[in-house]
Amino acid sequence: MFLSTFHPAAEAAAAMPAANRHLSIFRRCVDPDDRALLVARCARPGASLSGDWLLLLTARRLVVTRETPLLHRLRLHLNTNLRHLSNVTWRLDLSKPGIELAVTAIDGVRERFRMRLGDSDTVWMAESLLRESFAAKPVYA
Repeated sequence: MFLSTFHPAAEAAAAMPAANRHLSIFRRCVDPDDRALLVARCARPGASLSGDWLLLLTARRLVVTRETPLLHRLRLHLNTNLRHLSNVTWRLDLSKPGIELAVTAIDGVRERFRMRLGDSDTVWMAESLLRESFAAKPVYA
């Protein structure tokens, strides 16, 4: 199920071909029967030259990877079950199509990611997926 839903989710959020480079890490983190809901390129607010980040939201997990800027090495940053996340909020930005997602991991670390999405329709589609996946309320900008 995961592989059959991964590529359509990445294409819908305009995350190809970066998603293909990160697929090997995602496959190790996600159960084969889990369904990919959203694959999006993202950045870390406040960390300008930290490399390219990719966020994967499945029905059960949130996985974030990064590619280092100089050597282009792939690294796993976050791999957690959705039940282990707390204080989940997001803010839509339709002027520069994207969503800023903030979560607190089980170890208490607050993580923030700004998903870069192609257009406002994709932003609304991603917001709908976040709303279905989390019980938090979005913050509208």
